[in-house]
Amino acid sequence: MKTLRESFDKSKYMSYKQDSYFPAYDKILRQFVGRPITIVEVGVLYGGSLFMWRDYFGESATIIGVDFNPEAKKWEAEGFKIYIGDQSSEKFWDGLFKEIGSVDILIDDGGHTNRQQIVTLRKAVHHIRDGGLLIVEDTHASYMSEFGNPSRYSFISFAKRIIDHLHGRYGGDLVAAKPPARQIFSVEFFESMTVFTIDRRLTKMSEFVTNGGISSVTEDYRYKNSVLEKLRNRTWKGHRFIRSFYKRLIWLELRRQNFLTKSLFNKIDV
Repeated sequence: MKTLRESFDKSKYMSYKQDSYFPAYDKILRQFVGRPITIVEVGVLYGGSLFMWRDYFGESATIIGVDFNPEAKKWEAEGFKIYIGDQSSEKFWDGLFKEIGSVDILIDDGGHTNRQQIVTLRKAVHHIRDGGLLIVEDTHASYMSEFGNPSRYSFISFAKRIIDHLHGRYGGDLVAAKPPARQIFSVEFFESMTVFTIDRRLTKMSEFVTNGGISSVTEDYRYKNSVLEKLRNRTWKGHRFIRSFYKRLIWLELRRQNFLTKSLFNKIDV
């Protein structure tokens, strides 16, 4: 099977991609090659990426380009569907999806501003078929001053909130759990690229299940011979005020351990 880099090099029109994208794209897109899918790419003015996707996915794929520059309309003569509009406009996206319907893949290689990327994700996620992908390129913009970043309102900050939402599907005792993101099954981070897998069939509130196998009673060694083990044992004994006191001590001990972990948290040499 051909690689995306081969299709990239084959295109006679200009296209810009980071070389780190190619192995990531081959990993996540290989499953779609040769299938009759619909792809939307935001940011297509030079035309090279349109021909790259056509060569990579095959003639069965419908490729739709979105650009703010009306000059991009010229690629319709080559058999592509081109829509001109502002990706930071919710009204534009509403009109586009009303016309084209659901799609399998959306690739955001547009203007890279926080608002453009966040609006595109929020509007497009509802119109991607189950098993499809929403891919945002150049997410290093979330760390560039040119785009007003780093900021608590950057696209990557927004993606981190989605991670909180995914963990909010857990049915246990979560502290400050966020509502689940109902369309998004998973989030993958690559260098300068964030990939969201959309699958509503797999995003229900999770619950623990058992396989019904034979159980052997074993001691929990998570806190064996630690201060926490001694404190937790005390919470089961005595007056409720005494138990409450020991729960407070457990909280303080966990805070102390988090403080000790800080030195590891700030290291990235893994």
